[in-house]
Amino acid sequence: MALTFQLDPPVTPALRDGLLGLWTEVSNADGAVGFVPPVSVEDVRPELVKHFVAMAEGRMRLLVGFDEAGRVAATAFIAYNTHRLMTHWVWLYTVMVHPAHQGKGYGRDLMTATADAVRGLDGPGGSGGIEAIRLTCRGGTGVDRFYGSCGYKEVGRVPGAIRVAEGDDRDDIIMLLPLT
Repeated sequence: MALTFQLDPPVTPALRDGLLGLWTEVSNADGAVGFVPPVSVEDVRPELVKHFVAMAEGRMRLLVGFDEAGRVAATAFIAYNTHRLMTHWVWLYTVMVHPAHQGKGYGRDLMTATADAVRGLDGPGGSGGIEAIRLTCRGGTGVDRFYGSCGYKEVGRVPGAIRVAEGDDRDDIIMLLPLT
């Protein structure tokens, strides 16, 4: 069964708890979403609050994929650039698919839904359409190959920029999806 995607769903306690659960589960399944396992909901909560603040301030949008039972199954946070020379592209953060849904094609569905949603956005302050999506990912996970299969191109790499653990430094890979 396919996911149902919604841009900017109302932030309810159920959505908040679903996002916290998803982020915790993905992190504990060794997903590269800002944490190293093990993590708890309380570890994740401050980061989600930062995302909610950015959403409330109009600096970030949220795309959620809901499963057939209405549970949060996938997310992507879309962040506007505030620099006046960079408002024609957005950042993509915290791209996640619940581990229980891995291998079902939901990651590709999420990336397609994200690109479609971004194509419909206007830049901050009505600055015009968005022309590209930029993201970074942790080297050594293989996720860069996944993003490449979704049309993203590697445009930069900072060797050893992410320290997962002492002696385990990973590249920070910068990827771009042109929308025009």
